[in-house]
Amino acid sequence: MAEMADLTVSLSLLLVIVVFSELARRTALYLFPNRNWISYVLELISTFQLCACTHELKLLAEVRGLEPRIALTLTYLISVVHGLSFHGAICNPTGALEKLWRGALTRGCALTRISCQLIAAVAARRVMPHAWALALSDLHAQHSVAGFKCTNSPVNAPLLQAAAVELSCAFVMHTAVSNVEKVEEKYRVPAIAAVITTLVYAGGHLTGAVFNPALALSVQFPCPGHSFAEYSFVYWIGPILGMTGSLLLFDKVIPAISGKRTIPKHLNSNGLKTKKMK
Repeated sequence: MAEMADLTVSLSLLLVIVVFSELARRTALYLFPNRNWISYVLELISTFQLCACTHELKLLAEVRGLEPRIALTLTYLISVVHGLSFHGAICNPTGALEKLWRGALTRGCALTRISCQLIAAVAARRVMPHAWALALSDLHAQHSVAGFKCTNSPVNAPLLQAAAVELSCAFVMHTAVSNVEKVEEKYRVPAIAAVITTLVYAGGHLTGAVFNPALALSVQFPCPGHSFAEYSFVYWIGPILGMTGSLLLFDKVIPAISGKRTIPKHLNSNGLKTKKMK
């Protein structure tokens, strides 16, 4: 019964985070519909939503010991919600770098988006303890007693192996996103959510399968067991190399062999027509 009560409270908190974020996005779009900087506001809000929700899911999985099938189901469902609600926000520094590579973003725009993502990641890390301090559930009260601190390292493998896991996850994820236009539009978000859930299932026990430097900064870096440099190697260098490997393989190697581009020039990594942003 206690586990069900904790789950109910956590689901309610996730709903509050998503609804609050959506209201903030809609308000920003309504008040400033034609401003060039609105994309940065959406980046801040959406990345905050992603990180805050992940904090709560991580708490459920690691502290409450949520059953794996339930944890994976929640991962899939929240990934679908994120995909449907982000309004074009990237929420991942490697995604911004990919768009820069493809010419969909200028250098200044990509750098600003990455900065927004990192700021939102830190903001989520600082805001969530205030929500947990309300002790709305036994889980939150237990976490409050522990000082809202992560007690174990998320890296459960040698650093090279852990970095390889994050690299592989990023490679698969960027490859899937880059080819998602081949899927019927209404199935694209569920398809990407399925890829994310599969990667979490495959690599979650080794690194958490984050493959997102901003998200890792928010939920993994505060944990003990490794230094900032070691976490950076696993959660920043790994995904960047994975993204780079995907781009080189599908934009350079395969086209050089086949004589055809794997991704049309007029499409970005989400399968939409590109428009260079400043």
